[in-house]
Parts: sequence; C-alpha cells; structure tokens
Amino acid sequence: MSSLEVVQLSKRFGARTAVDALSFSTRQGDIIGLLGPNGAGKTTTIRLLTTILRPSGGSFSLTGIPGEHQAAIRERIGVLPESAGYPARQTGWEYLRYSARLFGLGRVESANVTDRLLADVGLSDRAGSRISTYSRGMRQRLGIARALVNDPAVVFLDEPTLGLDPAGQREILAAVRDIAQRRGATVLLSTHTLTEVEQICTNLLILNRGKLLAAGTVSDVIATVGARRSGRLRVAPDLTPLAQATLDTVNGLKVTGDPDHPGELRLEAISSARDPWDNALRALLDARIAVLAFDTDATRLSDAFLSLTEEDQT
Repeated sequence: MSSLEVVQLSKRFGARTAVDALSFSTRQGDIIGLLGPNGAGKTTTIRLLTTILRPSGGSFSLTGIPGEHQAAIRERIGVLPESAGYPARQTGWEYLRYSARLFGLGRVESANVTDRLLADVGLSDRAGSRISTYSRGMRQRLGIARALVNDPAVVFLDEPTLGLDPAGQREILAAVRDIAQRRGATVLLSTHTLTEVEQICTNLLILNRGKLLAAGTVSDVIATVGARRSGRLRVAPDLTPLAQATLDTVNGLKVTGDPDHPGELRLEAISSARDPWDNALRALLDARIAVLAFDTDATRLSDAFLSLTEEDQT
C-alpha cells in the first residue's frame, strides 16, 4: 500500500486554478522533492494534503485513510510550514512537551518523546533555553522535531532550509534523511534549491501553474527532457570566424569563442527549444566547414527544470 495516493487533485480560487488534476503516489521511506517556480502550486498542494484546504476536485488518501477524514489524516502527518511561528518565552523542551501532550501522550511519555526528539535534532544542550534565543537553524530543527512528535507516516516540509547558511542546510538535510531512513516515514520536501533535491530526494515532482510537468527520479526526469544545454566544437583555426558567423544564424543558440584556443567554440542553448545541435551541425555542413570535434555537456537537473518550465510558458 502506498503511503500517499493522489488522484486528479484540484483546487480553484474563483477563476484561478492553483492545482490542476494532480496525480502521484509515494511509498514508505520516499523523499519526494516538490519543485516549481513561484506560483506553481507547491504550497497549495501541501495545504490540500494536510487538510488545511478542501479540494475543488479529485481525491487523496494517506496510508489508506481517505482525505475527507481530516482528523484521522492529521494524526498521521507531521508538518513544518514555510513560516512557522514559535512561542518566544517557552523553552524548546516546554514547546515540544506541550505539542506531545496535544496529541494525547501522557506526562511521562511526552517527556520521554521530547528528550528523544531534542537529541535526534541536536538540541539537547539547548533544551532549557528560551526559543527567543535560538538561531534560525535551531528553530528549523525544533520545527522538524515538532513535526515528529506523533510518529507520523508522512512529513511535509515547506522550504525547511530557506535562509540558512551552508552548515545549517547540511544539518536540516541530515535530519530529513534520518526521517526517511531510520523512521521509515515519507517526506514531501518543497524547495527551490535543486542541489538539495539531487542530494537526498528519491523522486521529484515538477509543477508549474498547478500542473504536473514531470515525475520520477532525478535521472528519469533528466532523461525524459533529454535537453543538453551546452556543448563544444572544434574547427580549423582559420575557419573560426566563418564558423561563428554561421552558427550565429541558428535559432536558440549562443556562440562564443575562446581566444586562448583558436578553433574552439562554446555553444549554449538559450531558448526552450531542445537540443539545437542538429541544426548547428547542419549549418556548418552546408557552409562546407569541417567539424573536427563536437561534444555536449551532461544535462543537470537545473537544465531539465528550466527546459520544462520555460516550455510550459509557451
């Protein structure tokens, strides 16, 4: 049984469709990267799946529980919103223990859970300090601990590393891995940072204007797009000016020379058109310019992301 099953989920606000017929499924222990430009529908998707918003259409289930059973869903999820608020005068220990009590844990059990979670996120030494004295990174780790007090099956994290320095980002990502690997929970991670997705996500979803553009592993998405955004070619040094002038006529291609390496030209795809290399090589062939070497750079997730979202705007 999947941990999360989403079928044709939609949300409309008047005439605007924020989430448009979204479908996907997850398994236990997955870390799902939820990607998209601003306004893509990522936060609305999280609010739907955490029962803050009611869908306009479609359905979802979490560990087999239908989405309309809001109370039961909330017992099985953990959430760290993008802008989480904390009671400044409480200590980290008091805040977590209070949260555990809200889920019905007894006094002793809630204290034990609080101690364990603070240790898990590296805050044991600051358990007795007021939250007002915590750094942003410490508050984010406290928020992750708060999302785990009920031992959830699915954890939703909305931009958990936003505004953190590299050390803080590493700490949060380590905590995310722990949630999936040691606890076996599914993590839905909304982020703008593509390197985070490449580092820890087992699968990803790319949204734009509420629609799902691509889903699968990082390598699957890159292979589906198939866009190689840059390349290099070599011609005879004396033909470099003619080759560059010829390539400048190819749509969607930027060409630059290398003064230190006569005969070498750098090519970059600058439009949503995929792989303009065939047109480039054909133009050189028509101009009777021999290509001595040609190679394209490996596609990155950022290349695939830009190709998908730019193409969707057309």
